Amino acid sequence: RRQPSTPARPPRGSGARERLNCTVGCQKASRKKEKCETMNPKIVVRNETQDDVCAITEVTIAAFRTLAISNHTEQFIIAALRAAKALTVSLVAEVDGQVIGHIAFSPVTMSDGTPNWYGLGPVSVLPAHQRRGIGKALIEEGLSRLKELNAQGCCLVGHPNYYTKFGFKNVAGLFHEGVPQEVFFALSFDGH
Repeated sequence: RRQPSTPARPPRGSGARERLNCTVGCQKASRKKEKCETMNPKIVVRNETQDDVCAITEVTIAAFRTLAISNHTEQFIIAALRAAKALTVSLVAEVDGQVIGHIAFSPVTMSDGTPNWYGLGPVSVLPAHQRRGIGKALIEEGLSRLKELNAQGCCLVGHPNYYTKFGFKNVAGLFHEGVPQEVFFALSFDGH
């Protein structure tokens, strides 16, 4: 069996929470971003920059705030991956210059030594912008960039009704310890 491993989450009280706190001005700006127009504005997907870090944190917190399946630590996972320089692909979606979505891809280690596999996640979109194709645009662009890097595949933990649209499947013998098989998916780029 092959099993990917992921970086450890920062423990509570480790100072990670303090490092992620944004300025009051940034938090207020983020709340304003959630109040958006109902029109379908032009979405720009691009690489994250240092200037996006606070907005990415706020988008991630907002996107996962009401999800019962979340431990509400996704922003810390992103911060840990960034600190470890393990964000191979980190993209933001923006509308009118405001970050409204984010996706992260990072390397995973397969227990059998299979190289060049990546983990997708988390992917976040501000609630006011969800169900408008922004998550889809982030996922498709991210997978395209992984293929350009000659990745062999990508795996994730996610909702079965959503990720199968992108070709992800439950693969017998491929699992992540502690994660139910029905929510662990993989997409091979080379057929193996």
